[in-house]
Order: sequence, then C-alpha cells, then structure tokens
Amino acid sequence: MFTRLTGWRRRLASAAAIVIASAIAGAPIRIASQDQPRPTFRTEANYVRVDVYATTKDGVPIDDLRRDELELLEDRVPQTIDQFATVRIRGGGTPTARPDPRTPEESRQAATDSRARVFILFLDVMNVDRTVSIRIAKPLTDALRNLLGPDDLLAVVMPGISVRTLTFARQIATIENALNNPWGARDEVALDPVERRYADCYPGIPKQPGEIAPDFGIAQEMILRRREAQTLDSFDSLVTYLRDAREERKAVITITNGWRLYRPNDDLRRSIRETVPTVPQVTIDRRTGRLTTEPTGETPRASPCDTDRLRLALLDHDARFRQILDQANRANVSFYPIDPRGIVAFDDDIVPVAGVGQNPVLRPEEERARLAERSTSLNVMAEQTDGVAVTATNDLALGLRRMTTDLSAYYLLGYYSTGKLDGRFHAITVRATRPGVQIRARRGYLAASSAAPPAPLESSGGAAGAAEAQAVSAALASLGVLTRDAPLRLHAAVGPASANSRTITAIIEIGRTIAADWAKGGEADASLIDASGTTVASSHLSILPASLSVQWAVGPRALPPGDYELRARAAAASPGSTATGSLRVTVPATADGAGFLIFKRGPVTGNREVATADLRFRRSDTLRVALPASNSSESSARLLDRTGKVLQVPVPTSMRDEADGSKSRIATLALAPLATGDYLIELTASQSTGPARTLIAFRVVP
Repeated sequence: MFTRLTGWRRRLASAAAIVIASAIAGAPIRIASQDQPRPTFRTEANYVRVDVYATTKDGVPIDDLRRDELELLEDRVPQTIDQFATVRIRGGGTPTARPDPRTPEESRQAATDSRARVFILFLDVMNVDRTVSIRIAKPLTDALRNLLGPDDLLAVVMPGISVRTLTFARQIATIENALNNPWGARDEVALDPVERRYADCYPGIPKQPGEIAPDFGIAQEMILRRREAQTLDSFDSLVTYLRDAREERKAVITITNGWRLYRPNDDLRRSIRETVPTVPQVTIDRRTGRLTTEPTGETPRASPCDTDRLRLALLDHDARFRQILDQANRANVSFYPIDPRGIVAFDDDIVPVAGVGQNPVLRPEEERARLAERSTSLNVMAEQTDGVAVTATNDLALGLRRMTTDLSAYYLLGYYSTGKLDGRFHAITVRATRPGVQIRARRGYLAASSAAPPAPLESSGGAAGAAEAQAVSAALASLGVLTRDAPLRLHAAVGPASANSRTITAIIEIGRTIAADWAKGGEADASLIDASGTTVASSHLSILPASLSVQWAVGPRALPPGDYELRARAAAASPGSTATGSLRVTVPATADGAGFLIFKRGPVTGNREVATADLRFRRSDTLRVALPASNSSESSARLLDRTGKVLQVPVPTSMRDEADGSKSRIATLALAPLATGDYLIELTASQSTGPARTLIAFRVVP
C-alpha cells in the first residue's frame, strides 16, 4: 500500500515477481527556475529556506505556480517571500561527470547546495533477509539510476555505521556494488558475540523430554529486541546529522521489513532457575568507603545476561519510534520505507531462527499479528514524515514511480524571519491561493540561539585492549608497504600441507606509475628461491593486454618449513618498460596455511574480478579476501575500523573449492558505505592448532 499524509491509500496485490526496473521510466523531467537561473540563498541567522511540494488531489506534481500564488506564515504570522525558484529534476540521463565528494567534510559541504537533492539509502541489515537483499539489488539500482539527477547526492547507511563518516556520491556506480552483494542478515542465527552469549545463557532446552524449559524463547526475544534497538539508534543519529546538514528536505529511502516496536515485557523479566534479573545494587565498599555497583562480597554478582535481559525487557520502542519521527519532522527529513518482500503470508518461519537453541513455534494468528505490526510501522513512518510507504505488494513499480514523481519537482523559497533567535521550534505554514492545489512543505525549523551553539554529536568512543590494539597496529603497518607506489608489487599466500606438499600462490602486479606502458600487455619471469639460494621453481608468465596482474601457482610440491624469496621481472610489450621486485614468503612449521589473497571488482576493472597486490580501493569497488583453508569448518568475518571497533557492516563468508583441489575461505565486502580511511577485516576460523584469527588491513581512497 502507498501511504500519504493526506490519507491517500491504495492496496496493490499481484502474484507477479518483484519488478522495479521498468517502473521508473517516464516523461523527461527538466531543470528550470523562475525569477533567476540559479538563486543564491542567503545564510544569515534569521534567513530561512523552505522547500515546497505542490500537487493535485491525485498526487500529480504542479510545477507552474507563481510567487504571488503562495502564502507563507511562521507561527501564524505572515512572512514576506524574499526568493522563489522552481526546480524540476531530470533523472536517468547520462551520468554526471562531476566527481564524488572524497571526504565526510566535502560531503557536508556538497549537501548545503540548495539545488541538490539529498538521498540516504538506509539498508536495514538486521531486518531484511539475505535472499531478499539479493532479489531487490538490480531493480533497486535501476530505480535509483532513473531517480537521481546530475546534482543529486546519495549515501548508503547501515545500522552500526557512524554518521560522522558518512560520504555522499553522485555516481550510482559508487553504491552499485554495495547492493549487488548480499547485505541482508535477518535470517542469520547470531550476528555477533553478544547474540551468541544470549543463546548460550538461555538455550531454552528442557532437562526432560516433554518439559518446557524455564528460559524457553528468552534468547530469541532478547536478540530481536537488541537488533531493533540498533536500528532505532541509527535512525536517531541519522536524523540529527541530517538536521544539521541542511535546511531543505532530505529523503531517506529505507529498505526494511519493518519493526514490531517492542514495548515493556514483564514476562521477559520472569524468574529463571529461582533468580530474577534486577538492576545492579548500590552498596558501600568497606575497603574504600565509596559507593559502588560492583560486588563487595555481601552482594551477589549479577549475570551480564540477566542485566541485559532486564534492560531489554524495559525498552519502549513504540514511544521512541514516535519521538524519532517527531524529530524527523522538525529536521525536514522524509522517510520512504519499502518492504522488499512483496506480499507475504507470515512474518517469520514457523520456527524463527533468530535465537540459537529452542524457540517458540508461532501460531498463524501470531504470525499475522507480527506482520501487521511491521506493516503499520512503515505506514506510520511515511505518514508522519510526509513520505510514501511501499508495502504489501509484489508490484513495487508503481510505488517507486510514485516516490520518483513525488521528488521530481518542487519550489525553493527563502524569507527573513520576523521571529526571535530563541533556540526554539518555529512552525511554518505554506498555502496556495490557486484552487485545487495541495501543498506540502517543511513544518518548521529550530531557530538559532544567541546563548550557545548546538552541542556536537556524541563520539562513538570505546577503547580496545592492549593486546587488541597491538594486533590491529601490526595489521595496519602492512599498509605502509602495500599502499606505496611501486613499479612492481608482489603478494603471496601459502596453502595448507597435504600429503607433505603445498602450493604457494603469488600475485604479480604492475604498479600504477607505469601502468600506461602496459596497454598491450607484457611478460614476466618469476622464481622461488629457498634459504640456501637454490631455485625451487620458476615460470615464464604472460600479462594480458588491459590486465595489470597475473597469478602464479607454485606446486603442489614438497616445500619444507622456512623462508623463501619470490623474485619477479616484468617487461611490457611496448619496448623500454621493465620492473623488478622481490618478496619474502614463510612456509609455517604447522600443516596450516599462511597469508591471504586479495581480489577486487569495480568500474576500474570493467566489473571483472582481478587479483591485486595493492591494498588501496575505491568506494565503488567490491573487495574479496581468500584465505587458504585446511578444513571446511565454519568461519565468520566482521569489519573493524582502524581503532579495532566493530562496524555493523555485513561481511559474508563462504567456502570455495579451487581448481587445484584446495579450499579457500572467502570474505566479501562492498565498500560503498565506507568513508575514506583505513579498515580491517577480521576473519575467524578453526585450524589444526585451534581457532585462528586473521586481520586483513586495507585502505579506502578518494
């Protein structure tokens, strides 16, 4: 259904598959202005900018209003319209040649352009299934390509990503890889160690067959409540960021199944094993005489799980959700929620997967009630922020076309406020004197205050332990070599031992400084030399035209533990350009492999995956890490910032059978949501010596 603040609603039902790509095509939309071609809007403290959307009663945009047909009031007091411009946006044309902002600061500056529309694509990772995120990727990309105009800005946001690092793009290709990689994680059993801890604390497994465990269903609800809280946290910080970024409308296209909006639940606080979760007790530490919530020997230590259970049981997401929508209204932020599932009969599987162990089996009426809660939350979000909700339809085309039309033509007004600079909210009303015109405009603004500037956003904070900091620093140190410009780069990984033999896979890559000489390809001679100076293996390799890298596999063969040297000399097909390089490779004493291989795919590679020894990537790239594997045990990966803090960006993992019969653990990451800077992928898996943790550092560059 599509929901509008005016009450306009339609329900679309179709058994067809989701089709969006053909939905957005329509009449061209041009850029024009009235009174002056590109007005310069003032920035005095009492100067207010207002974006106005005019439509017929059927929602068709009206783009021929004159200045004298609009009336503007602030707190019911008429105001004089100082500047007036009509904006019509044409989407789906030739991609703009303007470069993307390179840093968060450049993004904030670009967002202040009143002629640029600002879009946020919010991917609600924890409330969209993996398969659904795959299915919607192409049609959503096509829709965005037809929506964006040459001056528009788009950024991708996910729960857990700090808005302080938000970076906008003008090129749809920049975020295309983010959508083409599976990003939904709603059907993951446990996303992080906290969820796994909840599952371990409350497994819900009865002691005797036929019994119901006292902790039955608790882990599942705790996990789901926490995930919903993380999404609302992200909305809260995003609205605050957009409020300060610009006065004009900001559109948040939200891809989500919706939310149940949990309320306080006394049953979640129930007694388990004769204990009831309570808040930490404040006592006096007799050793220091100070107040403390830590156990002193006289008070029992509360379980971290029980403490979290109490906190999660008391959450009131319904009230918080409405507070966020009220803040969005004041910040001139409109939400356009899209349920990518289409028409569904049930909200969850019969046995939900969110909690590990035993979970409640839901009755059909409970499933339908949950589904209604999620749908209602999306409709309320759109209604309260003057957006459009697309739900309960397998034909999302009309809904996205409605959203595109809704944002395709508007008016920019500017006026000097006669109100006071009191730091309070001032209501704005815009009316049209022409009959039959419906007006939507920002509902007000927060006036500046002469007393003190607004407080900055809170810092994410959080310090890693000494051991963690040392491991992160060691991994980041590799960037000093692998991101330095060099004529020839080498990188290698050692495979696990099998029948006393191993394979070393090397990547030989031509550096950027001489890349122009290799348009016609070239050749490379490579050799592997042991510690005694003996050549263990050598090969003559061809570097294909338009390709700057080649892989060389040494083995499988007997390679005793120790240090080896990889040497390479490359010569371009065009005379005169040569490059040499060397790399130390260590074969471990254990049977496990060592090192990793890196691959990238993006516009620069023609959307082909190529091996690379350069750890610098652009936001339009997709990065793939391959670690040699000695077994098929489960693995997990997560993204860390340069301080070691976990970022809630999904890093899917899988096992891959290589052509030589070996196996590799694969971690894939789309870089579109990331700002420029240094990051790490942490990949954890079981090896012969126990759990192994590998940190792979990389750098996102402008």
